[in-house]
Amino acid sequence: MAYELYYWTGIQGRGEYVRLALEEAGAAYEDMARVEGDGVIEALAEKIATPSFAPPVLRHGDVVVGQTSAILFYLGGTLDLAPRDERLKLWTHQIQLTIVDFALEGHDVHHPVGMGKYYEEQKPEARRRAAEFRDERVPKFLKWFEMILARNPAGPEFLVGERLSYADLSLFQVMEGLHYAFPKLMGRIAGEFERVEDLRERVRARPNVAAYLRSERRLAPNESDLFRHYPELDG
Repeated sequence: MAYELYYWTGIQGRGEYVRLALEEAGAAYEDMARVEGDGVIEALAEKIATPSFAPPVLRHGDVVVGQTSAILFYLGGTLDLAPRDERLKLWTHQIQLTIVDFALEGHDVHHPVGMGKYYEEQKPEARRRAAEFRDERVPKFLKWFEMILARNPAGPEFLVGERLSYADLSLFQVMEGLHYAFPKLMGRIAGEFERVEDLRERVRARPNVAAYLRSERRLAPNESDLFRHYPELDG
């Protein structure tokens, strides 16, 4: 049974975390808005009993689930991208929720005042927010991920256990966003977080992920996305 992904066209966004899981697993899926246009997202919300506040939304037979972390929790089971052990399954979910927090803080660097305002309307606030994000928040998050990799009883290759999980794919996506939006910052601190950078490269080299990254399905980052490159915010 094919999966249906509902997410906006034109950006990687939050939908990309779901795409990476589907692509890594070699799952059959349809990116619905890319086929039928963005209107298909609202059309789905209008006809189901459990509409999501916002995309991404995944439909799989009778199952319709929204919110990135909830979708990945579901896919972790159906695509074997999470441990079967209940304790480690919950731990993987906890890591994923933290990754989503990290990505949200990255977005709020360029929109610190309000979602409805253009970046150009909040540049002074964005500069202040960016300084804190670069100097305090990025190192704090990356130290935590570095520690998790170091403490993994199965070794530092993956965040949880001895196999790749959806959390590894999501951390890869955040690292891609950081390197795009803050190349100067990441160039300065990359040597401090070698385990995280090594994980990024291992994920990139996985056959299905590598094929996806080379394909037209993988959209290029841009300044309408979660992570945006504004040189004045890179410090």
